Amino acid sequence: MRIKTALCLSLIICMSIPAGNIWSDTTVAIDVTKTGEPISKYIYGQFIEHLGRCIYGGIWAEMLEDRKFYYPITNEFKPWGTFNDRSFWSGGEFPILTGSPWKVIGGEQSVHMLKKNAFVGEQTPEIRQSGAPGGIEQGELALLAGKEYVGYVYVCGDMEAAPIQVSLIWGDRENDKLVVTIPTLKSDYQKQVFYFRAKENTTKGILRITGSGKGTYRIGTVSLMPTDNVKGFRPDTLILLKELDSPVYRWPGGNFVSDYNWKDGVGDRDKRPPRKNPAWTGIEPNDVGIHEFIDLCELLDTEPYIAVNTGLGSVELAAEQVEYCNGAADTKMGKWRAENGRPEPFCVIWWAIGNEMYGDWQKGHMPLEEYVKKNNRCVELIRAVDPSTKLIAVGSVGDWSKTMLTHCGDHMDLISEHIYRKNKKDLAEHVAQIPDDIKRVADAHREYRKTIDGLAQKDIRIAMDEWNYWYGRYIYGELGVQYYLQDALGIAAGLHEYFRNSDIYFMANYAQTVNVIGAIKTNKTEAQMETTGLALQLYRHHFGVIPVEVKGVEKPLDVAAALTADKKSMTIAVVNPTNTAMTLDLNIQGAELKKEGIRRTISGNDKMLHNAPGKEQVVNIVENQITRASNQLRVEPISVTLYTFDVQ
Repeated sequence: MRIKTALCLSLIICMSIPAGNIWSDTTVAIDVTKTGEPISKYIYGQFIEHLGRCIYGGIWAEMLEDRKFYYPITNEFKPWGTFNDRSFWSGGEFPILTGSPWKVIGGEQSVHMLKKNAFVGEQTPEIRQSGAPGGIEQGELALLAGKEYVGYVYVCGDMEAAPIQVSLIWGDRENDKLVVTIPTLKSDYQKQVFYFRAKENTTKGILRITGSGKGTYRIGTVSLMPTDNVKGFRPDTLILLKELDSPVYRWPGGNFVSDYNWKDGVGDRDKRPPRKNPAWTGIEPNDVGIHEFIDLCELLDTEPYIAVNTGLGSVELAAEQVEYCNGAADTKMGKWRAENGRPEPFCVIWWAIGNEMYGDWQKGHMPLEEYVKKNNRCVELIRAVDPSTKLIAVGSVGDWSKTMLTHCGDHMDLISEHIYRKNKKDLAEHVAQIPDDIKRVADAHREYRKTIDGLAQKDIRIAMDEWNYWYGRYIYGELGVQYYLQDALGIAAGLHEYFRNSDIYFMANYAQTVNVIGAIKTNKTEAQMETTGLALQLYRHHFGVIPVEVKGVEKPLDVAAALTADKKSMTIAVVNPTNTAMTLDLNIQGAELKKEGIRRTISGNDKMLHNAPGKEQVVNIVENQITRASNQLRVEPISVTLYTFDVQ
């Protein structure tokens, strides 16, 4: 983890503070003998969706846009447009790819899009040459001096069209490039791999493919990645994902899943068809499918949680997806998986039966009574394929959740809920929104257990598999909002509410991990942990697992405490959403804590402090060794603080 450490042999944390700046009369009672159910590790889950720059441009290392030529290459080079999000969660305008990012090199008639026998998708560029160099190029590439890049191109054509040159260009001078030559061509497509090492930094790099003969050649697909990619993923993003240490990742959506055919995302990556993103803007190249998602989970040592398409998709398609992931190599779908390079089953336990099917924004939305039937049929087919699966039904507090629990209670293991909150000017009110919503959902489900026959005995717990703040401008692409210190406080307070309801919340998935309302933000070459990511990271690594009773907390403070699994240490967590430093008088019953401990703090002098890729990290986790002179704790303004003490 990235933690700033300040070592103090003896820090007296009840140090003198001006009387007007503290709450010296605030007493917090902690009873270690009164414990709640252990906190599920799945509370620290994450969610990634094929949306904006979450996967492509965030987690995946591919540098080229539209590498499979979804858009036709034309002489009118206008690749980028703007989209104005006018929804309730609007972030205003953001750039989107609306045309081909490939520019024609040569005469106006040199590039034609072939529809017949396309290499992949609907069309393939064919370059017709008459002696002058002809080809295509893509610019706006971010290159770093000394960094190595690997790419490839599928190319075929007439012998007379050769040689073909692939150039990486980083400047305007003649020598500001490296060139790889493909000396000959064949009539069928050949994969030509190339390597480059850039010599200068630039954000205006170009990959150019040109021929110099008189014949015709075709380009199937093109790829370019840094050579330090890890199975296709960005190493800088992977480092931060490992710091988050999420135990489970939900994928691939979200709204995306309700018109997604998972079969588009398996097999030869270069033969997977590019599609229009079915729910959001932009295109879906299908470079990241089931195999890549499982690779990511293995790299992060986390568990996969896959949502199936119960919108426009059939229940049979969902059951086939489960068999593809979990079936033996002698089953129909398991055999296909083995042919695609993975003979051993993926053993995916967690499956979401659709996403937000209660909303009219969802593809395939249907009346509740119809969805009850579809959910139950889908579950029956999936359990017939693999009875060991754990299935999460679509919920939404109100009639939808109540009806699903009433008529589908035997066809679910968990039920999902989603919450998003916007900005409030008052810091304390802004922070309180998230825990208040988490409590509202928990209270509703407790009431369902009282009023729905047999539900309490089934003990169907909640998977809050989307939760976050969502407001502000989309500066990191679609839904790519910036988060601030105030949001870190809200996420921390939300975790406290999950802890207080550990008997009813089993899973939560922060939405979404990278760029798209994400805990990590990236540009083309760098990644940075957001303030909300720091809060998740802090609690995941340092909060206990056995919650203990905390009473006497005066709002707007939020205090939670928990023992480690072995009960040898205790963490006291405090969220202070005010501009005032405070002291807490602790009344600890049932245990004696050592005076020496560790304090870990996320704080700042401005609630709008934030981190950004490519800039110095200004919000950090600061760690101190401390010694208490009494049972008082000093709490910084605008802060999240975890105090950890061994139990004597």
